[in-house]
Amino acid sequence: MLNINKIRKQKHSIIAVGSHIPILQSMLDFDYLAGKVEPSIKAIIATGRKNVRFFWGEKNIFIPVYPRLAHVPSSIKNSITLCLNLSSGRRTLSSTLDLVDLLPNLVGGALFAENVPEKHSLDIYHSVRASHDSPQPFILGPASVGLMISGCLKLGAIAGTQADQLIDSHVFEPGNVAVFSSSGGMTGELIRIVTTAQKRISFALSFGGDRFPILTPVEAFLAAENDPQTKHIVYFGELGGYDEYEIVELLKKKKITKPIVAYIGGTISAMFEKPPQFGHAKAMARRGEETAQAKTKALKKVGVKATNSFTEFIENVKEIPAPKLRITSYELRMQKNKVASIQKRTPSLFMNSISQDKDGSVEIVGEDILSMATKQTFGHIVGSLLLGRQLKSKDTAECIELMMKLLVDHGPYVSGAVNTMIAARAGKDLVSSLTSGLLTIGPRFGGAINQAATHWLEGVTKHIDPHKYVEDIAKQKKRISGIGHRKYRTDMPDPRVQVILSYINKLKKYPYTTFAKEIEQVTTAKKANLILNVDGAIAAVLLDILSEKEKLSHKKLKELINVEFFNALFVLSRSVGFTAHYLDQRRKDEGLFRLSPKEVGFS
Repeated sequence: MLNINKIRKQKHSIIAVGSHIPILQSMLDFDYLAGKVEPSIKAIIATGRKNVRFFWGEKNIFIPVYPRLAHVPSSIKNSITLCLNLSSGRRTLSSTLDLVDLLPNLVGGALFAENVPEKHSLDIYHSVRASHDSPQPFILGPASVGLMISGCLKLGAIAGTQADQLIDSHVFEPGNVAVFSSSGGMTGELIRIVTTAQKRISFALSFGGDRFPILTPVEAFLAAENDPQTKHIVYFGELGGYDEYEIVELLKKKKITKPIVAYIGGTISAMFEKPPQFGHAKAMARRGEETAQAKTKALKKVGVKATNSFTEFIENVKEIPAPKLRITSYELRMQKNKVASIQKRTPSLFMNSISQDKDGSVEIVGEDILSMATKQTFGHIVGSLLLGRQLKSKDTAECIELMMKLLVDHGPYVSGAVNTMIAARAGKDLVSSLTSGLLTIGPRFGGAINQAATHWLEGVTKHIDPHKYVEDIAKQKKRISGIGHRKYRTDMPDPRVQVILSYINKLKKYPYTTFAKEIEQVTTAKKANLILNVDGAIAAVLLDILSEKEKLSHKKLKELINVEFFNALFVLSRSVGFTAHYLDQRRKDEGLFRLSPKEVGFS
């Protein structure tokens, strides 16, 4: 059952299926103009990007996008109270049933698509009524522009998709007139007719133009009857169907007592030899009782101000008693100022969650740079910047700082250092020489941490047996990154690895490190120097630290690997070492580096 007063009092979180930018932006504009402190839309189910950019006032914001409802974090799913299904007609059934089944706190929703198969509409109708415990969620549509509760909620395209349309329709002012129609377009027209007559809307909805709407007109009328703010009902009906006769019976039984102004369209149908099909699926009078004239007559008999004349209908709306408007000229002016600023807004060239200039002072991940520099460790600053948010744990910061220290240099013999030194001796500047060294970082040098993280994450999330994992990699004639060292062996372990692994003592669980060490047991049984090396240890411990201390899910860890977060630590740290080699060569000033013919073999 649709309970408008309960919806009006709730704080709502909305999820959308499909990304219809104008509709969703209009809902955000409604929230902003209504004075809400945050957007009501929390997530979008769609393919493609991870986020969609919208405006919140003049500010650019991101709404997260998930490929399936099952991928939405539980914290978001549990907060959702309303849904808007913008998917195509053929996908409306499956996506709606998912919403109803997987959102435990769903109050209701709207289905935007037209031409949903009639059987699908009936399936949704019966599934909704069989799914949740009472009260069951309301579903508007199919082919509905949604629900609007003045000053509280805009779910769908209802009342317009432009900010100035919302202001001109006075949908932020309290009212006492409920507006209903099957037609989305007429719902908007009715809102304007009512407000132009100096009345205000309590709530408005579109049942939807398809033959079998999930929420019936009768249910909408009962919702208006039970809403204390609604004193009058304005209804646009059509020929076809028997909904109006059900309303007549409710009026006779005094289950609906509030005054109704109604217009029933379609009188022209009587002029045709055979009844024509009008715009909506059920807008066709197959029997005499379904004609616009017959419905109008039946409604008039029970006291409804019903007419087949649109001019008379508008005059009847004007006669509705209305309370004195409570909005002040100042409030109206402030709303129009907000609309003016919205109309001037332009999208940012980039969206940045790392830093910003705020009143002339730089903020890094939400904290003033001077405050962060004086209070936080370098490990905390680096970790926060690379994650795009403040670290939650000091243990994470300490671990990152240690790893960066261990990665800062590995001698002048590695490809990156050699390239940097050669460029320096050729007289190149610092940036060019450093870039020359950084460009050597890849799968054979410097990329092992990220690849090792891929191994450990895959093994743990897929519950792969370590022996099988090693064999599978061997069959592919590949090496396991993070395993193997030229100098250190099982009988002479790498002391740096021992220091890194000591950080798991701060954790309750460390599945990634456990898996990495199990892999090491398999590989060292084959050859003593196939031990867990610095790269592998860093990858394993960092995965465990981020999982437990920073509360990152498997999915988030996978995203970090995909964007080369783990390699970023190497690049950042080793840049210091390369810079040191550049400065060292420039101080020595030995001149251009050359190789003799004897030092270069030829084959």
